[in-house]
Formats: sequence, C-alpha cells, structure tokens
Amino acid sequence: MAATPAHAAAAAGGGEAALSHGRTGVRPGPAPSRLGFLAKPSSRRAAISLLPGPRRAAPAAAAARERVAEEEGPVWVELDPVTSEQQLDRVLADAQQLDIPIVLLWMASWCRKCIYLKPKLEKLAAEYHPRIRFYCIDVNCVPQKLVNRAGVTKMPSIQLWSDSQKQAEVIGGHKSWLVIDDVRRMIEQEE
Repeated sequence: MAATPAHAAAAAGGGEAALSHGRTGVRPGPAPSRLGFLAKPSSRRAAISLLPGPRRAAPAAAAARERVAEEEGPVWVELDPVTSEQQLDRVLADAQQLDIPIVLLWMASWCRKCIYLKPKLEKLAAEYHPRIRFYCIDVNCVPQKLVNRAGVTKMPSIQLWSDSQKQAEVIGGHKSWLVIDDVRRMIEQEE
C-alpha cells in the first residue's frame, strides 16, 4: 500500500494522523483556542519581526509623490455650484469668451450615486484644471425650466458644453470609476 502524506508524517514522528471527513492530515498539537491570537507565540510558531527603522513607501507611491511635487497642481478642485439660469448663462458666456469647455454635473442632494461621484469628479477636475472648468447643479435648487433646457432626464448626468452648446453627455448610473473613465474619454474626444 502506498504511504499517504498522513501515514508518512506519522511514521516520521510528525504527529498523530487524523482522519476526518475523508481528509487526511496531521494535527500538530492541541486545537487552537478561540482567543489564541492574544496568547504569546509558542516556540513552534514563527513570530514575525520587523526590522527597526523607518518604513519605506512603495515605489509607486514615491513616484506619485514626485510627480505631484513636479506639477505643483491641486489635488482636487471644488465644483462651483450653479444656482440659477442667469448664472449658467454667465458661466457659458465666460467659457465661450475664454474658448474653454465646461463640464456640468447635474445631481441631487438625495441621490447616493451623485454623492459618491462628486469627490471623484473633483479629483478629475484637478487633472484638467486650467483647461476645463467643472460646475455642479443641484436639480432641486434650480428651476425646472433650466433642467429641461439642458435635457437632463437622469441623475447623475455629466455634460460637456462648448460654445454654449451641449456637446456630449455621460449618465452615471453605474460604478463611479466607470463613470469617471467615460467622462475622461468624453473630454479627450472633444479636445
């Protein structure tokens, strides 16, 4: 008969062979207690020790810090709120005069996906900070006429406007990182 790992270990003096539920294994000693993690490590178990001294950051984190130090740009840019139709007209006119596109986030304060998406868009706004301006509009704080004018039907909606016209739109009903990728693609296509 061929020796199984349990029989070989028992023969070598490694411990008792245990047969439970059709498995063969070796029990090294008594079963661990529920609070075994609080006890001091026994001589059988290897203790993990860290070398003294400062911890070193991962190479990717160090490279990211160097990149930020070189660029000296903001990490995030707060989205400016638009609260009226006149303010939106003024924002569109300024953008047209400066010849820069703007991104509008149409959201609601009660919308969970909108709330999750806003900080991620603020980070994205930092990437495009001087070239593109980002604004947010709470649909509950503006007249319905303005919402209809922009053609917003679902929230969150992210629209790219250029020359006072809506050029593209992303409706953010899925995972926020996917929405950010879609917004980034939308911006890249318009540039």
